[in-house]
This record gives sequence, C-alpha cells and structure tokens, in this order.
Amino acid sequence: QVLLRESGGGSAQAGGSLRLSCTASGHPSSMKSMGWFRQAPGKEREGVASIYSDGSARIAGRTYADSVKGRFTISRDNAKNTLYLQMDSLKPEDSAMYYCAAAASYWSLSMSDKYTDWGQGTQVTVSS
Repeated sequence: QVLLRESGGGSAQAGGSLRLSCTASGHPSSMKSMGWFRQAPGKEREGVASIYSDGSARIAGRTYADSVKGRFTISRDNAKNTLYLQMDSLKPEDSAMYYCAAAASYWSLSMSDKYTDWGQGTQVTVSS
C-alpha cells in the first residue's frame, strides 16, 4: 500500500502547460502500475495516462488516452518516489479533478477500479 499526494494543479489558458506531481510514500517501488485519472463534473472517471514498471527502476511501458496522446507525458522518478504528468497544449475539455493511483499488478487505464491506492486529487481548470 502507498499513500499518494498530488500537487501542481491550477488554472491555465488554452494552449498552456501544467505539470502535476504525485508523491508516494510507503512502498511505491512495488507498484507495477501507476496512473493519472480525471473526472469532470457530471462525467465518469477516465484514465489519462499510465506507466508500468517491473518492480525495479526500469520502465516497462506507458499508455495514454487518445484524447491526450501527443500532448501529455507521464514519467516516474523512483529516486524521488514521484509520478509526474506534463500537460502541454491544454484544452478547456482537459478541465477536471486529476487523481494519481497505483496498483501492485498490471492494469490498463480502463481498469481504474483495480487500482487500489488513490490520492485526494488536484483541480485543473483550462480557460479558452
């Protein structure tokens, strides 16, 4: 189990950038799946990006939702126990509460209910 805390949310203009951070405590290196999810008011939670490791420092893969591919980049700094989401070319439809999550096994973005540990979320608002 890990404790997750997001930071870095805020307001941005369309076309701008924000970087979200998620600091993990506990045993984050044991989490094979870590991801970013978002939920806008009145909408279902959706997976944004995920990153996979084999329990070591090696990254095994990354996946992105089609809506953010080419604009968002997920990365992980194991030395700092921190997960990042670099968001560029932001659009108003990116506005949502963003959550980081972790799981001890490999789970895709569509399997959010399999992620066992969640942060409290950070708000992102993009204005046109």
